Amino acid sequence: MAERRIDHVEIEIEGVRRAVAVDLEESPLGWLARRRGRDGRSFVTPVQLIAGERLRADFTRAGLAPRLTANWDAVTRADRSGGAAGLNGSEAALAARQRLSRAMEGVGPEFSGLLMDVCCFLKGLEQVEQERGWPARTAKVVLALGLDRLARHYGLSEAARGRSRARTRAWRATDATNGGEGG
Repeated sequence: MAERRIDHVEIEIEGVRRAVAVDLEESPLGWLARRRGRDGRSFVTPVQLIAGERLRADFTRAGLAPRLTANWDAVTRADRSGGAAGLNGSEAALAARQRLSRAMEGVGPEFSGLLMDVCCFLKGLEQVEQERGWPARTAKVVLALGLDRLARHYGLSEAARGRSRARTRAWRATDATNGGEGG
């Protein structure tokens, strides 16, 4: 069995920062983030990867991922899935569904289906292209645009930006010759 590549990505959901484990072998975004184009840049930027994994985390927390077996955890113990403080399991799932819905509205109908397929249902780009009847390598371009819009929805960017012009502040010691308390 091949060794799994787990990476930790820090995301913020509802004001709470968490480290999320990402299985880079499982996630199509992880695979694309490791691949380089002819220009040497990765196909998926770190900000795009964080946005996509944040979407997948909400999808998973919302309980929308298909299950192959019954889930008996809810019967045997309290929710430990990392929901927001003070919320029980169903409230945390509802909050995640609301975040997911807002994200899909934020990216619009042009990108929401593709982002759900790749980020949440973990479909590969070739499969998406085949299902949608798209030409080869089209999904990669559309995915990048969708991830950019998703990152913008989450308030993520490649570089921190502040005010275009900060207020200038000057500090100076008082001078003993001018009646101040010099040091």
